[in-house]
Amino acid sequence: MSRRDHLEPKVQRLLDELCIELGFCLAPSENRRLRESPPGDVDSFTDAVFEAEGMGDEGDTGLRRQVRQVVDRHMSRW
Repeated sequence: MSRRDHLEPKVQRLLDELCIELGFCLAPSENRRLRESPPGDVDSFTDAVFEAEGMGDEGDTGLRRQVRQVVDRHMSRW
């Protein structure tokens, strides 16, 4: 099993939680892009989620912190 195949379901679980818990429900193409080539660290992944949502550097810092916490919790298990 390749690294990508190993990570893809884990990334999907992370993205599912972001959608359900925080409302970050990415477009299918963005979801696929992050599953197939996930950023390698928590901050980069968090930034990629905000970019995929069209928020870039915008957004409430409290919301960014919440997204980062979810990403960190998942990535720490990979």
